[in-house]
Amino acid sequence: MAQRIGTALLSVSDKTGIVDFARGLSARGIRILSTGGTAKALRDAGLDVIDVSEHTGSPEILDGRVKTLHPRIHGGILARRDDASHRRQLQEQSIDTIDLVCVNLYPFEQVTSRGCSFEEAIENIDIGGPSMVRSSAKNHADVAVVVDPADYPAVLAEIEDQGGVSDDTRRGLAKKAFRATAAYDGMIADYLGAGDEGGFPETIHQQWLRVSGLRYGENPHQSAAFYRGPRIEGPSVAAAEVLQGKELSYNNIVDADAAMQLVMEFDEPTCIVIKHTNPCGAAVAPTALEAFVKAQRCDPVSIFGGIVALNRNVDRATAEAMQDVFLEIVLAPGFEGGALEIFDSSKKLRNVRLLKVALDAEGGRGAYDMKRVLGGLLVQTRDLEPSVAADCKVVSKRPPDKRELAAMDFAWKVCKHAKSNTIVLAGEDSVVGVGAGQMSRVDSARIAVARAREHGLETRGTVVASDAFFPFRDGLDVCAEAGATAVIQPGGSVRDEELIEAADSHGMAMVLTGVRHFRH
Repeated sequence: MAQRIGTALLSVSDKTGIVDFARGLSARGIRILSTGGTAKALRDAGLDVIDVSEHTGSPEILDGRVKTLHPRIHGGILARRDDASHRRQLQEQSIDTIDLVCVNLYPFEQVTSRGCSFEEAIENIDIGGPSMVRSSAKNHADVAVVVDPADYPAVLAEIEDQGGVSDDTRRGLAKKAFRATAAYDGMIADYLGAGDEGGFPETIHQQWLRVSGLRYGENPHQSAAFYRGPRIEGPSVAAAEVLQGKELSYNNIVDADAAMQLVMEFDEPTCIVIKHTNPCGAAVAPTALEAFVKAQRCDPVSIFGGIVALNRNVDRATAEAMQDVFLEIVLAPGFEGGALEIFDSSKKLRNVRLLKVALDAEGGRGAYDMKRVLGGLLVQTRDLEPSVAADCKVVSKRPPDKRELAAMDFAWKVCKHAKSNTIVLAGEDSVVGVGAGQMSRVDSARIAVARAREHGLETRGTVVASDAFFPFRDGLDVCAEAGATAVIQPGGSVRDEELIEAADSHGMAMVLTGVRHFRH
């Protein structure tokens, strides 16, 4: 049933579309109450408006802190129209019903995110607005509450078509209203708790907005959906523009995120290939095309069904080079017209998902990493600790040469983004072999060497990167016997001296970063 609207109260901080909305309400004979800046904007547009202070008979006080906190406002909103006792009390108190409330809240997020004093933040905590929104949402059986300017046209259209706002619409608006006040209060609580011990607040309030349902989760028997944060800070798959291809799956999103995070480690043209969150190919080159060709060469088998990320626009030549490979996703900051023509016309590439993402390594630096466990949430700062091989501690008799230092820097960046335990063999510009996710580090070393040899890649002259210290010399021995000449690792093992002696016995250069990069 459509609820007739006789009186509307409009009080908004974000005045987007408010004049047109009020004009539409007024044209349908609806009386408008308003406050402060909203009332002025409506009057300036030539609309008849009744000030809330005139309606209540009470002036705004305390510098505007108190204006809508009044029985004539909340009584008019909260009264149940089907309750004879409520109707009698309204009549006794000369209170008119308010049938539509349009409110959005003080811009607390915008003010605090741009930087402000604590006092300014406190003054931007809305009190009257959330109170009216909650009252209206509670009594949505009789009141329509509008908190989002995007809903103005639909509400006006329904009033025009049905003479009021339907039950279903009022209920939907109420859900959105309670989500808005919950997010608002959580934002304030997080702001006030930001200085808690260790930089982690006692409580975390995050409201996740559903982007889409997914066909299934990690496996077909699991249901799933994809959510994004209300404020996306920096590059995100959740903010990617999908230019082509089928809908993203749960595993697609996880892998695309892993590829995006790794490719942002590099400034020069880079191509990353991800399979099951691990890098199976990584290369830098003068152009995107050359980087892709090198990355494919790292592991031409595992790239099948893989996710490719580039930190340069995909041009026509790069797209053409991808035609002989089955790929799930290509992620890049842009796709040139010629490339899109290739993807659209090629039978092999037509279903590849193309994700356009604005890559910015500095974006989202303050965001937390979070991981669910049953009944709990693990929260940590992001792993952004840089390590430059030239600045690391040389512990071997022989220092690394310029070529080895460059290869170490490359391998260390890749190693950081593979599952622990990880061993990466690499040259200056491309990965040669990766052993990841093993229970034993020596097994990771053996796998890295074996995969390199399986694909005909030269292991002699490579460098080794290990995400954590070598607990024993056996893993280092495997790499040295394969021809690796230098190693970069965190150090910190009780057997560090034994490892240094092993490196010296093999004539290897070894540097210690002092920083571990476990990835679970």
